[in-house]
Amino acid sequence: MADSLRRLVSAGSGRVLQEKLESWYRNYEFNSCDQNLNRCCEILELSSEIQGQLFAILNETSREGGLYAGAETIKTRLLPWLVPYFSCSSSGRIFETTLTQDLIEKERQLGELSSNQNFQLQELQEELTSTRLKLNQVQQDLKVSRVQEKDAQKKLDCLNDYEHQIQMLKDKISILDAEKSLLHSRLARSRSPSPRHRENKSLSPLPLRSCSPGRARRTNASRRARLITRFGDIYDHRRLDAETFLKTYISDMEMVHRIIYIAAVESFHAAKMAYRQFKLRVTETLSLGHTGPESLEDTVLNYIVDHEDLYDVQASVNEVIRSMNINPKISFPSEIDFIVISTLIRELCRVAFSMQTLVPPLDIAFGIDGELFSETKYYRSFDSDFTAALVAYHVWPALMENDIVIVKGEAVTKKGALWSCRSRSRSRNTNRTQSCSRSRSTSPLLAHHLSRSCSPSPLTNRCLRC
Repeated sequence: MADSLRRLVSAGSGRVLQEKLESWYRNYEFNSCDQNLNRCCEILELSSEIQGQLFAILNETSREGGLYAGAETIKTRLLPWLVPYFSCSSSGRIFETTLTQDLIEKERQLGELSSNQNFQLQELQEELTSTRLKLNQVQQDLKVSRVQEKDAQKKLDCLNDYEHQIQMLKDKISILDAEKSLLHSRLARSRSPSPRHRENKSLSPLPLRSCSPGRARRTNASRRARLITRFGDIYDHRRLDAETFLKTYISDMEMVHRIIYIAAVESFHAAKMAYRQFKLRVTETLSLGHTGPESLEDTVLNYIVDHEDLYDVQASVNEVIRSMNINPKISFPSEIDFIVISTLIRELCRVAFSMQTLVPPLDIAFGIDGELFSETKYYRSFDSDFTAALVAYHVWPALMENDIVIVKGEAVTKKGALWSCRSRSRSRNTNRTQSCSRSRSTSPLLAHHLSRSCSPSPLTNRCLRC
């Protein structure tokens, strides 16, 4: 529209029309009738051109306004003006008819659109009302769910507290039973029974003891599954953490794998030795006054399972580190010590100790460098030679139960593994003898941990206190 108006203004048609009118007015008295008619026709033609351009601008303006804009102005301003002046003109009638039809069409479309909008607005209002009702219902349900969740959480907290209290009471009862047994035995020894009483006692039948399984045997399956899961978690997480830490000091990846494998083997060995000593002390203590319905072996096993926290795991960690320090297959830089992987060793010792309380106990498979690779016991490492038949070194031990593989280990296979292992072992022995004096000095951190192993066992303090 702006371009059409600009062209109309730049053409100067209005000024030409004004000049022609002034010229006609000055010469009207001197012109003939034909000349005046010609002048009038020229002015009408020029005026019709201007009006045509104005009507075109009017049409574009009304179209730019859309269906609603300009309708009232055309009805009040344009139509009353068009009717008296263009009623006799055919072009005027055609234009009036076109405008009237456009106006009627716009009014019809406006009415339809208004009715559609009203209908859509009514539907939206109904939908909004239903949505608000649903939202209110959901909010009420959410409030009820939150209240129920709070009640359930309170009940769960109370249940956890009850279970904790029950466990504490069971521990206290076990301790009291042990102390009671000791007191009964001392009381029996302190008395001096008569020969007649001894004779009657010797003739009385032995008390019958129940052969029902104890608590440790009843929970054997669940503890077994939990310990196997913990063993797998150590392989997936603790082992990788130790491997990442050792790689910052040792560039040889084979040496890193050997250190972790030997740490696992020594941890199981130390934990089994500690379990045997622990079991021996408990057996000696409880056998003095054992009178329960269960057998002595079940009583000892129940006590160990209920009091695994008495296991001196730090002493086992120190023993593992000592064994690793004198192992000829591994070495490390002088600025670090094997105590840097004590977290892995401690977790392995705990799991290995708990595995000895199972019936039957779980243990790791025995493995040596250069042995024949077994598909049933090990997975091949990603850097292995898959055509080789001998194990170059082990990455992780396999878990066994009565010579049956429960969890596979990991090993590296290479061709000529036996000869490379022998030559590597001789070279490491030479290097270790040369660097032993300067790299095996006990660090302050290791001395602190080793000093803890000299403290008496918590079990000795608890059971011999009476």
